[in-house]
Amino acid sequence: MLSKIVKSTAFLALTVCALNAADFNAKAEKDRIEAVKYFEAKFADPEKNKDKFFPYATDDELKNDYEKNLKHDDFNIGTYAYSKDAKSQYEAIKEMPPYESDIETGEALYNKKFANGKSFATCFPDPAVTNMYPYFDEKKKDVVTLTSAVNDCLRDNGEKEWDTKKGDIANLQAYLVNATTEAGKKFDIKIQSEAAKKAYEAGKEYYYTQRGYLKMSCATCHIQGAGQRVRNEKLSPLVGQITQFPVYRLKWESLGTIERRLSGCIVDQGQVAPKDESTQMKELIYFIAYISNGMAIDGPDIRK
Repeated sequence: MLSKIVKSTAFLALTVCALNAADFNAKAEKDRIEAVKYFEAKFADPEKNKDKFFPYATDDELKNDYEKNLKHDDFNIGTYAYSKDAKSQYEAIKEMPPYESDIETGEALYNKKFANGKSFATCFPDPAVTNMYPYFDEKKKDVVTLTSAVNDCLRDNGEKEWDTKKGDIANLQAYLVNATTEAGKKFDIKIQSEAAKKAYEAGKEYYYTQRGYLKMSCATCHIQGAGQRVRNEKLSPLVGQITQFPVYRLKWESLGTIERRLSGCIVDQGQVAPKDESTQMKELIYFIAYISNGMAIDGPDIRK
């Protein structure tokens, strides 16, 4: 009888733990689903949705330059999902992408031996793993982004860390992300503890909080403003915002990491950007990545 009680108690405890573990991402999953529904509704028919979502667009523009009936996976290519003109330019450039040699450079860096005889292949045995980044390290109680993981690998092996925005780190990431893209993997970001949940919530708070002398937030442009035109460009959506990094930006004439793009965007808002490997930046990326869960890795890619 006692053994039955012990077994039943143990089973109940395991069941409760399993339920609690599943609950850690409940709010985040609700956020993700609501974001998908919002963008699908917004771009179901931009012309009909003018008063609600596009008050500053012209009737002619909404009729002729916006795609309709967009679904979740369509947003994987950002602005190019709904801007017909931008998409045609994008597809033309993709025929001979300017980052192909960077992928090859990244592969060479991946296999290059450190002074101790190890390499990035030691830290990333399977290069097709970027769909799992960022993740929350339960031992460190901190978010690990792909950028911080690369520099951790260097530091752990006695090597000098790399610049976090461009150069070698972007080239190596291009190789890893390309391997993940070719493997057909989708974003699978986990929230499996209370600490991870708090990190997600902190990233979400940063995304929605107005800062700087312009009193803008990330959401101002990429949720409310997504699809609206700023000068000659349409703003990208939160959903799918991270699936293609690193990107070759025509403005940069080189590859850049997600940290490079986020920092530039934050500065444009009149704010001081967090350091690339700071907790604040990593939590922001954690939030953005979770909202893209279930979407295919599609990098490296091109952006204007």
